[in-house]
Amino acid sequence: MSPIISFNGYKRVGNYVFPLLALCLLSGTTVQSASADSEKHELLTLDQAVSFAIKNDMWLSGSSYTQKATAAMAESAYQLPDPTLSLKMANLPTDTLDFNQEAMTQLVAGISQMYPRGDSRRLKRQQLQQQSDREPLLRSERQAQLTLTITQLWLDAYQARKSIQLIEQDRALFDQLVDISQADYSSAFGRTRQQDLIKAQLEQTRLEDRLTRLLQTQEMLEQRLLEWLLPSANGATPFGASLSSGFSAELPKIRSLYAENWPDKPPGNHELARNLVGHPSVQKIDQSIAVAGTAVRLAEQNYKPEWGLSASYGFRGEDASGRDRADLFSVGVTVSMPLFSSIKQDREVDAATASQEKIRTDRSLMIRQMIAAFHSARTQLERLEQRRKLFDRTLIPQIQQQAQASMNAYKSDNASFIEVLRPRIDELNAQIEYLEINVAKQKQVAQLNYFLTSIDTVSANNSLSVSGEN
Repeated sequence: MSPIISFNGYKRVGNYVFPLLALCLLSGTTVQSASADSEKHELLTLDQAVSFAIKNDMWLSGSSYTQKATAAMAESAYQLPDPTLSLKMANLPTDTLDFNQEAMTQLVAGISQMYPRGDSRRLKRQQLQQQSDREPLLRSERQAQLTLTITQLWLDAYQARKSIQLIEQDRALFDQLVDISQADYSSAFGRTRQQDLIKAQLEQTRLEDRLTRLLQTQEMLEQRLLEWLLPSANGATPFGASLSSGFSAELPKIRSLYAENWPDKPPGNHELARNLVGHPSVQKIDQSIAVAGTAVRLAEQNYKPEWGLSASYGFRGEDASGRDRADLFSVGVTVSMPLFSSIKQDREVDAATASQEKIRTDRSLMIRQMIAAFHSARTQLERLEQRRKLFDRTLIPQIQQQAQASMNAYKSDNASFIEVLRPRIDELNAQIEYLEINVAKQKQVAQLNYFLTSIDTVSANNSLSVSGEN
């Protein structure tokens, strides 16, 4: 029987030096980090972050004011221009400046009113009202973009935090493995070679560097996320008293509109295009097309004349004999005759028509780009699911079996120390890569949700269910 000898806090079994904790870890047992204290506090969830960002987005508030201003301008544009009042002394003799000297001398008060061309007042009001109606579509588009942006930042920050947690769980193991190699290398009975010791120390240094880079990434992403979660002007915060309590440690499972609409097979391009026409970005362009169409009709009004009415009353004094002179009343109509500027009107109509057609081409281009981006995201989601199943069913179990086999071989003096270390590194890398796959899946679901957003589902897209998936 091999003697069991205590050596610097470790147990020596024959020629092998192991800490009991390392034996357990190398056998597949995972060290759990103490996170119970953080779970006792109220943590910010993705749902809360998205809702808070949308509720306190200053751009959305500015858009509401823009809509009100444009609606007010629409009513103002429909009103007739102000009438013009005039008061003048007409035909006053310059030799005596006597009001009663000449029969033509009179005090004239007049009023005139201009009427815009054709139906331009109503069309101008309609155009401004259409611009006002465009603002809710812009806000819906903004909410969809905010939902996607916050979700992607949240998931990236979660991935960094979870990767740090996985490394921290194995960090104690790697530290103890280095201590084992040092103790075994210094021992007369040890089998650890100098190159094994250097390799273990190198892996420990790489782990520290990897942890530092992940901490840098986490801090950067959380700061970008906090850009949308800063307290509003009234001091309201997303939850509780402040953001210091931290973020939820659970991976949110985002509701998939794609899975709900097409559970069996992906949609064709025509079916997808019919769904995309309800997207706020496309609806926004449709409204711009309507505004441009009104601009065409408004340009056509330049072919019609502009009318004006005027009336005046002239008061005259008595003649030289003291007899009253009859006062004078005048009324008239003015009209512009667009006879010599038809080229100008033609070019204005052509320009307005070309602008409308340009917007139509932008709409077609956007739908094509969205279809291509949708299929790209859908394909990535399918491939990520295939990889997840491969990791879950085959790769991770094989790596764990390899680690156990290496451990057994090392116990039987059939493997070197470095052959025990390498499978543990592979297992850590596989766990982090598995995490990346799960996070990337949720990001693709969020991307597909953005494409499938319609005016009626903007608020529904913000509804997420937390599954606790890690």
